[in-house]
Amino acid sequence: MAWYDEAIFYHIYPLGLTGAPKENPYTEPVHRLDTLIPWIAHIKEIGCNAIYIGPLFESVGHGYETTDYKKLDSRLGTNEDLTNYVAECHRQGIRVILDGVFNHTGRDFFAFQDIREKRENSPYRDWYRNVNFWGNNQYNDGFSYENWGGYDLLAKLNQSNPAVRDYICDVVRFWVKEFDIDGIRLDAADVLDFDYMRALRRVAEEVKPQFWLMGEVIHGDYTRWVNEGTLHSVTNYHLHKALYSGHNDHNYFEIAHTVKRLYGMGGDRPDGLKLYNFVDNHDVERIYTKLNNKAHFAPVHVLLYTLPGVPSVYYGSEFGIEGRKERYSDDSLRPALSLADYSDALEKNPCTRLIAALGKARQRIKALSYGDYQELLLTNRQYAFSRNYDGESVLVTVNNDDSDYVMTLPAGNVAEYVGALSGQRVSVAGGHIAVNVKANAGEIWVPVIGEWAEDVSQGASDQEAAEEMAAAGRTGQTVAGETAQDAGSKEPDEGAAQSGNRGGLVPEEPADEKDSAAGPAGGQATGQEEAVKTETPAPADSKAVAEAALKKVFEEGKIAGLQEAILAIMEKNGPITDQMRRDVTENVYHDSLIAWVKSFR
Repeated sequence: MAWYDEAIFYHIYPLGLTGAPKENPYTEPVHRLDTLIPWIAHIKEIGCNAIYIGPLFESVGHGYETTDYKKLDSRLGTNEDLTNYVAECHRQGIRVILDGVFNHTGRDFFAFQDIREKRENSPYRDWYRNVNFWGNNQYNDGFSYENWGGYDLLAKLNQSNPAVRDYICDVVRFWVKEFDIDGIRLDAADVLDFDYMRALRRVAEEVKPQFWLMGEVIHGDYTRWVNEGTLHSVTNYHLHKALYSGHNDHNYFEIAHTVKRLYGMGGDRPDGLKLYNFVDNHDVERIYTKLNNKAHFAPVHVLLYTLPGVPSVYYGSEFGIEGRKERYSDDSLRPALSLADYSDALEKNPCTRLIAALGKARQRIKALSYGDYQELLLTNRQYAFSRNYDGESVLVTVNNDDSDYVMTLPAGNVAEYVGALSGQRVSVAGGHIAVNVKANAGEIWVPVIGEWAEDVSQGASDQEAAEEMAAAGRTGQTVAGETAQDAGSKEPDEGAAQSGNRGGLVPEEPADEKDSAAGPAGGQATGQEEAVKTETPAPADSKAVAEAALKKVFEEGKIAGLQEAILAIMEKNGPITDQMRRDVTENVYHDSLIAWVKSFR
């Protein structure tokens, strides 16, 4: 077990958060990094115990055109400021990893400047890929070179050159010695040379115990990068795409299929592939902007914190702020924020309260960090799974529908479960529990043993936060009460909901994989897809039917009567499958059955 196995990250883009100028004037340092010190207490308060911050070092503009790897960007301050910042994070129990932009440099980097000056006579002429002194570039230097992403501003390093590798490895050693950092996120890791990454891994094991290497990777088989010889983790863009589109399309099959595929990459082991999970970052739109139904903020984040992997929150998204990606600018994704403007967020902002509650739960429930993953229930709009560790089974339930939904789930040999967010207790009978999952919400059900037996009411206000978001989503409101943009609130049709992977950064899966995503493992897709039909709005008289059934049940006080009432209402909505009938008859809990009847539209 390492510190990063239990990490909950807070991601900071410092040039944006501090409001630094877009272009570096290379003047006297301005101590903007110091303004982030008060944020450390906030980060800890919402349950995060690690920070990924960057880029930080001297650069021309956005930070990824490095000028000097050993000098804090003068727009942020001095090296002493960074040393003090990391020390304060450590004092408050928070680890720190930095951005390592080792694929390319800016044109002001000393080696590139030497080539410009001395051309063929420069000792650094082989530090960059495909330098050609018979070519030219957009800056009219009289030579060409390989760039990154089509931008001559970013000159690609020749990573097979031993001198380049030695220099970058010395940079890592310098960062640890000077700033005492705990790891590095490798920018553009999906285009880095593998021998280059192996050299960095050797340095990581040399400089500090449990020094963490995480890479930015978008497509492909993540095990190519995550293994004993290269990186510890990579960015999980596959899950990122599935989390927002799976909610926008009311398609939990896409999310479940993605999780199953990624879990399989790691050998179906909880320690096999621990990916860096996120719902937004400095390169993609804010999750609150992406979601068609803002109420889905709650189930999205319940999944972020409970699915296998290491969760991360991008600064400001805990407040539910918006940020739309523009064609020629990412400025709206990287805004300057004042912490004072959110001083009462934990009391008044439901997004912040939910994130803090999830952070607290994640820290307390070891199964969410180390447990295996087993799918328990799956429809387009409902999803449940367990995380099992050290004899303890934790159940996670989410619902993207506008109505409550009752789930009957296997619960093992304990007597009682408690909702980590709501504080609600549920008894186990016959090895199962029946739980009412609120509309557009989720819950983490923990066996009432040990510390949970002593404190089961901690999350009542957190359930209220989720319900506030659900109410806002149904009325097209943002957290601040403003009307959501029409383009972001239009609901897709149900035909589109079945389409699986669409749009985003992840390419379309091959046809055979997309077909397998149509349902859960075990060949039960047909019955579960039919179960989705019960989500069709009931006929106009269904309310009267429900009221009459409730009156009869309250008079007779019989479980059988409640079950009969539910089946009668279901029949008015459409055909009842064998699985649906079993779900009803296996639910023998009076309060749960009452909630089930009331949940019909």
